[in-house]
Amino acid sequence: MVTTAPVEPRWAEWRRQGPTPAQQRQDVWIALSVVLGALGMTVLINSMGAFTFGGAPSLGEQLAWSLAVSVPLVVRRRYPLAVLLAVGVLFIAAQARQTGDNLGPSIALFLAIFSEGAWERNRVVARWSRIGVIVVMFTWLGISLVKFLAGPSYPFDDAAGPLEPVLASVLHGLAINLLFFLSAYFFGEMAWISARREAELEHRAEQLRLSQAQNTRGAIVAERMRIARDLHDVVAHHVSVMGIQAGAARRVLTTDPDLAGTALRQVEETARVSIGELRGLLGVLRAEPTDQAPGGSADELASPDLDRLPELVTTARATGLEVEHSTYGDPRPVPAGVSLSAYRVVQEALTNVVKHAGAHKVDLRVRYLDRAIEVEVADDGRGSTGRSSGGFGLLGMRERVAVHGGDLEAGPRRGAGYLVRATLPTNDPAEEPV
Repeated sequence: MVTTAPVEPRWAEWRRQGPTPAQQRQDVWIALSVVLGALGMTVLINSMGAFTFGGAPSLGEQLAWSLAVSVPLVVRRRYPLAVLLAVGVLFIAAQARQTGDNLGPSIALFLAIFSEGAWERNRVVARWSRIGVIVVMFTWLGISLVKFLAGPSYPFDDAAGPLEPVLASVLHGLAINLLFFLSAYFFGEMAWISARREAELEHRAEQLRLSQAQNTRGAIVAERMRIARDLHDVVAHHVSVMGIQAGAARRVLTTDPDLAGTALRQVEETARVSIGELRGLLGVLRAEPTDQAPGGSADELASPDLDRLPELVTTARATGLEVEHSTYGDPRPVPAGVSLSAYRVVQEALTNVVKHAGAHKVDLRVRYLDRAIEVEVADDGRGSTGRSSGGFGLLGMRERVAVHGGDLEAGPRRGAGYLVRATLPTNDPAEEPV
């Protein structure tokens, strides 16, 4: 199954999902709490006779208004615009009737404005509906202030501040209402922004999960390619050598039994080495990271290095090739991956010489440079490029070298023969940070 990354949403046009069933149940409990609070406050106000407007209709009518203003909150998150309009109209109507309690309806209006800001999917409607309701409320407040100023003057017997009492009363009413409505608008907007940020975080988390899954698949593919290259190197090299040695043994079996026996023993040794390397590769595939293979770690079994180049030289010489092996520079430890890649390049190059070159002499050189290691295999054979036409040998060598950021040169030499030279960057251990 192919997993594709989610399309990047246009966050400026993001729409909030509707409330969950749990949130809808929560709205019922919140509305019930507001209703009970409004009803209780109405009873207390009537019991004290401390009416907001100095007088009030009957207790039954006041309770009905408290219930009517609060009940729409049951669906405040499902239908925020309808609830805002309904609560706004009922709030003004209750004040026009001069109900005794103003706290319960004010709480309902605050929640309605907040819910419109937090849950309305159309942000243009959310903005202008709240602004419209706030303007209407301040218009209603202005009408109330005009009536207050036009009515009989309040004695303000205990007034002692620096401001004129009527002016202070007007400013007090404006300040309280500004704080009330701006808070409802602000907190509703913040709730919506918080929900959008949460959606963005979830989207980023999903992108990260998919990216990690893609990286994991890439790592698996890369590991499969590495194992395929190792299998190719092991099988191609050893089987080619065994085929040549077996053919030589067959030709001299009757005329020179001792030479045939030597060749067959070499076939046996080569097969043993090949089986050991294959067993090491299988151990890597089967083992957990902390598992140890008998006689050493799985990595050690599956990852030959430059120290084992003499074995390749011995095997190549057993096929009748004249192999010269020389090292230049001061040998030093190199990273295991670089050492393995260099070994495999030499192994593949020698295999190609045995299989395709028709050469008599091979020159293997290892050079330790300042910041790199170089391996070179040159033969005096036909120099044909046909050795790379039907397999993955050169391709595998290029991939191995490219992993380390190195260079590979492979092609016919001037005059005769074929050259393979790989340069692999490495760090000088003396320069490594402690």
